[in-house]
Amino acid sequence: MVAARITVNGKEAPLTLAAPHTTALDFLRERGLTGTKEGCAEGECGACSVLVARPGVDKPTDWVAVNACLVPAAALDGQEIITSEGLATAGEPGTPATLHPVQQEMAVRGGSQCGYCTPGFVCSMAAEYYRPDRCAHAEPGDGTESAVGTGADDRTDAEHGPNGFDLHALSGNLCRCTGYRPIRDAAYAVGTPTDEDPLARRREQSPPAPVATEYVIDDSAYLRRNTLAETLRLLRERPDAVVVAGSTDWGVEVNIRSRRADCVVGIDRLPELRELRVGSDVIEIGAALTLTEIERRLDGDVPLLAELFPQFASRLIRNGATLGGNLGTGSPIGDSPPVLLALEASLVLADADGEREVPLAEYFTGYRQSVRRPGELIRSVRIPLPLSPVVGFHKIAKRRFDDISSVAVAFALDIEDGIVRKARIGLGGVAATPIRSLATEAALEGKPWSTETVEAAAREMRGEGTPMSDHRASSLYRSAMLGQSLLKLYAQTTEAVPS
Repeated sequence: MVAARITVNGKEAPLTLAAPHTTALDFLRERGLTGTKEGCAEGECGACSVLVARPGVDKPTDWVAVNACLVPAAALDGQEIITSEGLATAGEPGTPATLHPVQQEMAVRGGSQCGYCTPGFVCSMAAEYYRPDRCAHAEPGDGTESAVGTGADDRTDAEHGPNGFDLHALSGNLCRCTGYRPIRDAAYAVGTPTDEDPLARRREQSPPAPVATEYVIDDSAYLRRNTLAETLRLLRERPDAVVVAGSTDWGVEVNIRSRRADCVVGIDRLPELRELRVGSDVIEIGAALTLTEIERRLDGDVPLLAELFPQFASRLIRNGATLGGNLGTGSPIGDSPPVLLALEASLVLADADGEREVPLAEYFTGYRQSVRRPGELIRSVRIPLPLSPVVGFHKIAKRRFDDISSVAVAFALDIEDGIVRKARIGLGGVAATPIRSLATEAALEGKPWSTETVEAAAREMRGEGTPMSDHRASSLYRSAMLGQSLLKLYAQTTEAVPS
């Protein structure tokens, strides 16, 4: 065994004798860092959030908040993390530490009562506090618009503060006693980091480079290789291995269902899986890029993906989740497959013998099953260009954010001179696999984009798939929502509202 080492709050901490499935949460708490709490153990409450130094988009390093309850501690080998305890600045011996600005605002504005959720909120808020492109903007009509400065974002809405704070940063953090108004007030009161702030200065340096990990205890192992080729050879030798990127799905299996694996192979830091290329005829997205990284790097260039991202779980989850993982699990209620089906995406599958490209529409073969062979992994997702101009993503769920879909529908339409020239519709939650809405597409193509066409196609769409009844929704409700989704898209794209 090669001992794994993690830098925690500026000090190196060895990971020894802990089982490979041990989460970062348990690792930290065993070291006395009990600000990191377990609430739900499945990434929904955010009480466990910590900051990780990751490759940045606008600066060399971004401080990224992740769920410590989901990430295996061994997956952080060689990396650098900050907990809520590490945010405060130590004073002279015998004197109290100086609170971090986020902690200070939470305290003075009444953002904490029992305090159980507070450290998680503080870490998520700190990640947003250090976001490099966050900038203050004026409240409309307050007379200060001209003083904001060049490049400031003048948008103000219910989910963005005048200091540029995006409340979506807290969408994965839950509180049960304080109420969210004082927490929001604290978020909207924080300023910008000073030049003396050590964590702000840290952004100017590169994050820790990925390291090969060989963490083995008894008969269980967490392994990470330096290159894709080495990883594929390892998977040929260990076809039974569980391949993990952000661990947002596997972590739940470990915590809630007590799943264990003899061998887990980490792929989240492989450089070959972290490329994003925009060409003249295709956009290629590495399978191990997190959804947050994709969102920030594309910056709205794929509008349908831009609609998906805010509705995909929470920011904490999107900071770890990957397209490769969402497709690799094969879940029929994953949010990205309907969108990628509508975009006519294909997958590049790689193994030790080479690569092949498979259209996503041919990838799923059954419930959580696919054409992916043992030893094969998803290297990238390819989206053909040009993109259809009329798009929409409708997620029907019980909560606006941080929830699992009852039904997910993605549209990509080409409409020229009032005629639907091309229609691609992806569906989730209405069959054993994500599917294309082929009958509805046929009912639209070549027809006028009109009330009569859309209402007829909506009736067709209600019969798509084989929806089932469960605790999230009945089959009848799911079918009704399919048709309603098309009517909603029509209402969003024309002044005429279907009757």
